[in-house]
Amino acid sequence: MHTPSIRRFVTATAATGGAAALLLSMAGGASAHVGVTPDTTDAGQYALLTFGIPHGCEEAGTTKVAITLPQELNDAQPTVNPNWTVEKVTEKLAEPRRLPDGSSITQRTSRIVYTAKVPLPHELRDALVLSVKLPEKAGATLYFPTLQTCETGQTDWAQIARDGEDPHSLNAPAPAFTLTAAESSGAHGGDSSVGHGAAPEEQRTTAADSGASARSWAGLAAGAGGLALGGAALLRTRNRPADK
Repeated sequence: MHTPSIRRFVTATAATGGAAALLLSMAGGASAHVGVTPDTTDAGQYALLTFGIPHGCEEAGTTKVAITLPQELNDAQPTVNPNWTVEKVTEKLAEPRRLPDGSSITQRTSRIVYTAKVPLPHELRDALVLSVKLPEKAGATLYFPTLQTCETGQTDWAQIARDGEDPHSLNAPAPAFTLTAAESSGAHGGDSSVGHGAAPEEQRTTAADSGASARSWAGLAAGAGGLALGGAALLRTRNRPADK
């Protein structure tokens, strides 16, 4: 291999190794607390919200996860997870709430409670998915305080940063994301025939794969690491003096 080619290969390998390190770092950070990842943040659209459930309280397994919905949401449709039972908790509204289609409701879903059939071991993660219709409030931040109950103890992921406070400085931040302006009015269907909180069928079919990206961090990083090792071995072979 010519010297310029070797340099290009080493540069590409180093970049890949750096990307692998970044992926591992991001994976470690994401596993530190309960977080939410929406498949879209477009205001007024249907979205699948994936809640990553990390290690339990210290080393105790997780037995229950109660997700509180922000007041801006009227309902949520939980995705079935074979490891958990799920229930929707409703609350009566102080006064009827008018919906965009002209109808009104007198109660809303306030919490989604997942109960583990078998405690989730502290060294494992799981993903819980909710389907919701996002409010048409671009720029608004939605908070989902989440109570994680374990075999021993519990963690209340409910802290919200005050004005000027760094959210990363919080010990137990509430899962949250900010709504953005919709790119197009038909980005996710918005079919009025779908029940409140329900998502179009094509979105529901993606729920089975939710959390798969979290499980793929290690495999992707390991593959990048293998490429880096292969590059180093190739250089040693090319630089070894020829036998006389």
